[in-house]
Amino acid sequence: MKIDLVSDVVCPWCVVGLKSLDIALQRLGPSFEPVELSFQPFELNPQMPPEGEDITEHLARKYGLNAEQVKTNQLNIRERAAAVGFDFRMDKRSRTWNTFDTHRLLHWAHEVNPSKQRALKEALFSAYFTEGLNPGSHEVLLRLCGEVGLDGGTAEAILNSDRYATEVREAEAFWQQAGIRSVPAFIINRKHLISGGQPPEVFEQALRQIAAESSAKA
Repeated sequence: MKIDLVSDVVCPWCVVGLKSLDIALQRLGPSFEPVELSFQPFELNPQMPPEGEDITEHLARKYGLNAEQVKTNQLNIRERAAAVGFDFRMDKRSRTWNTFDTHRLLHWAHEVNPSKQRALKEALFSAYFTEGLNPGSHEVLLRLCGEVGLDGGTAEAILNSDRYATEVREAEAFWQQAGIRSVPAFIINRKHLISGGQPPEVFEQALRQIAAESSAKA
């Protein structure tokens, strides 16, 4: 079973969705068919300047909310994240940032080894949502690449060039043309879509059904 997760590293529901998927796969157990997970690029804020923006101001303007509503929504996300084992620290995260360089490195990491892409994606989620770091900072990105075992020299060369920019833009366009307008979007076998940060039960039921349908057709 192939799962493409279209997501951004500054999308909190993408974290919730990924962790829910993990729990669902654990419940399905080792007898369930092998799953190949790949992360696909999506920029929530492609026009975000390098200096970023205050997160409350950004969310209030983008969704037409006041500061109190933003805070309430963030508390809800924190509770949902905690329920699936992720530490969402609102006190650490005051700004949101441009993420294009993260997607270039994630593309490269998948070429190196899909497991490295997964490790880097999780490190980026933790850096932003738990530590409040800027995922667009080259210093942060190089540190995270080193921590997950990716070659620092190659990562630095990528960041100091436009390498993988075309590939990321083409992938973003592909998924947008496929109808993906919001994230997270889980595409199973390039046919079935699960949208949003669903609870583990939703993923478990959907994956069982998809696997059963595939077996029936075989």
